[in-house]
Amino acid sequence: MALPSATMPGIASLRANANATIEATITAISAPRDVTTTRGPSRVADATLQDETGTITLTLWGDDISKYSVGQKVKITDGWVKDFRGKLQVSMGRSGSIQIVS
Repeated sequence: MALPSATMPGIASLRANANATIEATITAISAPRDVTTTRGPSRVADATLQDETGTITLTLWGDDISKYSVGQKVKITDGWVKDFRGKLQVSMGRSGSIQIVS
């Protein structure tokens, strides 16, 4: 089993209320659902990310939902980790980005 590089911590090392940069593979994406936020109506879906250290939920909003698919490896740079109903989730937050690696 390959260990994450020193510059790229694994999912298992992520903590709530902190920024995170990780690479992981999308193993599942939920059906999009309509939600009402403080900014108005939106669509959201949950993607499951997995690396060799664990799994975490990636929250995809709006147009981002259709940009990604199961099996893609993605790199999240400066994402925001939060505790939602007892489970860690990562989202793009204010300054984060996501790109397809393969």
